[in-house]
Amino acid sequence: MGTNSTKQDKINKLKERQAEKRIVRKITLTISGIIVALALILGISMYFYVSSALKPVNESATKSIKVELPIGSSIDTIAQTLENSGIIKNAKVFKYYTKFKNESEFQAGTYKLTQAMTIDEIIQSLKTGKVYRQPVFTITIPEGLTIDQIADRVAKSTNYSKKEFMDLVTSKAFINDMKKKYPNTVTKAVDNKKIRYALEGYLYPSTYPFFEQNPKLEEIAEQMVAQTDEVVTSYSAQLKQKHMSVHKFLTFASLLEREATAKTDRETIASVFFNRLDKKMPLQTDPTVLYALGEHKSRVLYKDLEVNNPYNTYKNTGLPPGPISNAGKESLEATINPAETDYLYFVADKKGINHFSKTYDEHLNKVEKSIK
Repeated sequence: MGTNSTKQDKINKLKERQAEKRIVRKITLTISGIIVALALILGISMYFYVSSALKPVNESATKSIKVELPIGSSIDTIAQTLENSGIIKNAKVFKYYTKFKNESEFQAGTYKLTQAMTIDEIIQSLKTGKVYRQPVFTITIPEGLTIDQIADRVAKSTNYSKKEFMDLVTSKAFINDMKKKYPNTVTKAVDNKKIRYALEGYLYPSTYPFFEQNPKLEEIAEQMVAQTDEVVTSYSAQLKQKHMSVHKFLTFASLLEREATAKTDRETIASVFFNRLDKKMPLQTDPTVLYALGEHKSRVLYKDLEVNNPYNTYKNTGLPPGPISNAGKESLEATINPAETDYLYFVADKKGINHFSKTYDEHLNKVEKSIK
């Protein structure tokens, strides 16, 4: 009996050990499966995370964002700056991607990048020192255009009509939106009821690139206002020193722009206007009469000077209620840094050369000579 009992005990223990081994194998397989599954999930998640981080922040974005990269910036600093500016989604992914691609020697400088750019486009831009992206189309706005003429340019370059553009830039909703986004540039001064178009002179002359075929009309118009804001901001300290508001700055510069020809000395014309303003004399500049009339004429007649309109600087002293065109860089510079003269009059001859005078009699003599 004892022998049989011992054998049975051994058999039972063997069965128990085999059962334990089977349980251990099941637990091991289960844990291994969980680990593999977690690794797979983590890998897939990481893949989608990295893939998403490498895509543009906003493929439909058209607005340029200024990014400054100081000399000596490390890849960590560059990556973090790009993330903070909203140009890329993730600084770490950008950093590791550039190392994986063995990209380096990025150039310091000021860049205008968009959220629609790919990582590779951004890298190429930083390597070459320029924006490495070809626009789908561009809109060029020359200096001296009125908002009505700008609408024509937009209509020729896009699927939007002139009326659609004018309806947008004259709408209270858009004007108020620009005032909120660019409060230091588009101020309450544009609310003056005597102003024909609130945003006249606030659409900066430049060539604007667009990276999709059909950008929103709001994006097109806002780029022009944003560029004005950027340019005007660079003069903030000088405007403060001169006690000149942005609205007066743009208004004054617009007069220079419309008076200017290829051979015009803007700084000297600016000095004439400032001298006349100081003496409370009417500016008497023909472009304001044409703007008041709302039409283009090759020659202003005496009867035109009598038009009863707040923009007519023959009938009214001081600056007109607002800009009469968009002013370019040269006119803005001349407004800030006019020549120092005692001139009160000027007249352009048939060749477009201006002749300046200190007295009215001297001016009349030069007028007589200029028209011969």
